[in-house]
Amino acid sequence: MTFEDIQHHLAPENIGQAPISVKLSILLLIFMAVIGTGLFYDTNDQFIQLEQHEKKEIKLKGEFKIKANKAAKLEIFKQQLEKMQVSFGALLRQLPEKTDVESLLVDISQTGLASGLEIKKFKPDIEKKKIFYAELPIILEVSGSFHQLASFISGIAALPRIVTIHDLKLSPITNEDNTSHNKLSMSAIAKTYRYLQEDEQ
Repeated sequence: MTFEDIQHHLAPENIGQAPISVKLSILLLIFMAVIGTGLFYDTNDQFIQLEQHEKKEIKLKGEFKIKANKAAKLEIFKQQLEKMQVSFGALLRQLPEKTDVESLLVDISQTGLASGLEIKKFKPDIEKKKIFYAELPIILEVSGSFHQLASFISGIAALPRIVTIHDLKLSPITNEDNTSHNKLSMSAIAKTYRYLQEDEQ
């Protein structure tokens, strides 16, 4: 069969009269075209899915690396936590219980007297409750020499309980003739703390 014959049989008006071999060839070509198109789109979808899986794999590898790094440091974190708990426990022991606050106030007052200060005002203010501790401000007004005031602050810092000094103000004390006699007036707020019991938190 010549090329002209094939062309003649492939013409739309003559295709019904074409030999069986030509008809089978046309059907085979159509079938292959359909299969090829299906394979192309299926393969394309697979490539898209593959790309998505590759991105997911990179993300999972990154997450695994972070978690593996944390797991490797877990023992170090445990040791650090134990040290922090010991330090925290030591700090809590420095917070007086309810019954110890009065003795602590006496300690602060005696520290001022031992330093040779003249105590003009020593007034505990309203206790303020925080998350797990209470803060008791004490309004202080004292006078004395610079060294006496420094000795008082040093004595406060040496107390076994936590006491902090806030809003400290110093001013010279002058005589009636406006001359100084080397004495200073100090006003401050000393804050002491106590641990709140469970029923108070």
